[in-house]
Amino acid sequence: MKILALDTSTEFCSVALNVDSEISGKEILAGRNHSEMILAMVQEMLAEAGLALQQIDGIAFGAGPGSFTGLRIACGVAQGLAFAADLPVAAVGTLEAVAQQIDQHNVIVALDARMSEIYHAAFKKITGQNWEMISPPALCPPQHAPLVSGNEWHGCGSGFDVYHDVLAMQYRANIEQVHSGLHPRAHEMAQLALPKFRDGAYTDAALAAPLYIRNKVALKESERQT
Repeated sequence: MKILALDTSTEFCSVALNVDSEISGKEILAGRNHSEMILAMVQEMLAEAGLALQQIDGIAFGAGPGSFTGLRIACGVAQGLAFAADLPVAAVGTLEAVAQQIDQHNVIVALDARMSEIYHAAFKKITGQNWEMISPPALCPPQHAPLVSGNEWHGCGSGFDVYHDVLAMQYRANIEQVHSGLHPRAHEMAQLALPKFRDGAYTDAALAAPLYIRNKVALKESERQT
């Protein structure tokens, strides 16, 4: 099976290709230039693999949560490529993609959501590419991050980098280790998408949609406190 994955949910822009479970990828610190870079990166990735888009079995994208603009770009590009080659699309959560980067079974992921908030989720690994969601994706202040049970958890994601002290206090009885410097990448999305395509957990390109969580990006101070 051949899966193309792409992610533009953060300041990084990444593309990966999973060919029979062998994954190669590219990543660039794009800032706000994802839309100018992503298609060229896809074309370069396919050319290096000697593949045409029509030879791909499915396209995966980082569905969120993350940057509003970035999520729309990834979804739109995935849809456009899928329409062009008549391919199915699989949405992969950015939080799960971060959890996939560390070889642990109990993982809390926190991504910096700006505005003194984090995107949060907690997972338990079932198999190498399958996770059970213990705490679903949520938007919250770091001091209100959902609690977990047990003391063998690992924390990761930019939220732990930015709000390390607050989250360390919140999970002082739970976390064994914090892994710094991790962000969503297409490489892990290409891994996580494999069982989705094998099990039919994909969608028609027209129905693909981002996972925003935060519905408003510009709120008054009074609204943020209600």
